[in-house]
Amino acid sequence: MTFAEIATMTGETLTMTFLSTLFAYILGLPCGVLLNVTSKNGIKPCKWINFIVGLIVNVLRSVPCLIVIVLCIPWTRAWFGKGTGEWFTIIIPMTVCAFGLVSRMVEQSLAEVPAGEIEAVKSLGATDFQLITKVILPEAKASLITGVAVVAVSVLGYTSFAYNIGAGGLVSGIYTFYSRNTGDYLSSAFFWILIVIVVIIVQLIQEAGLKIAKLTDKRRTLK
Repeated sequence: MTFAEIATMTGETLTMTFLSTLFAYILGLPCGVLLNVTSKNGIKPCKWINFIVGLIVNVLRSVPCLIVIVLCIPWTRAWFGKGTGEWFTIIIPMTVCAFGLVSRMVEQSLAEVPAGEIEAVKSLGATDFQLITKVILPEAKASLITGVAVVAVSVLGYTSFAYNIGAGGLVSGIYTFYSRNTGDYLSSAFFWILIVIVVIIVQLIQEAGLKIAKLTDKRRTLK
């Protein structure tokens, strides 16, 4: 293993994590908003919509990631021309795995917005759309950003399954290195370098998320 290979695996991991998190939020953010809005204490309660959407989210969250990867191979092959063997072949299954988590994280973040603030703006004649875009989402911004960091770290963990379909990445590289050097892998500097890089990425994601969340937290700023 060379430093060039480590750099390539690092780039693959960062790209897989970023794209999967991005696509999961593109799909999961509206779903989380819908779950919050249609909940019992939401601005537009609707039991059957909340039940159906919640059921879909719960089913997706309950399916193990490895099974999702296998189920998504036909879709991946249809979209990219390959079902396995490249870093991008893990994007769709990781997005599906993260979708349910994102939906629930968003729902929970929006539920933290004080009902009094929503009612105050609603009494002024604001529409449901205005309540969502002008009150609920802005007030939950700090919590949502913290949630992004949590999801990104989880998605980074999902990249460990890339090894099963030859999709590359740092964690896959660790498994590959182990399989090729089962006798003395612990004494190799490259093995520990890979692990340290993964730990550093996790720390950077968490710290960045917390700092950005603090900067956007209106309540903390006012204090």
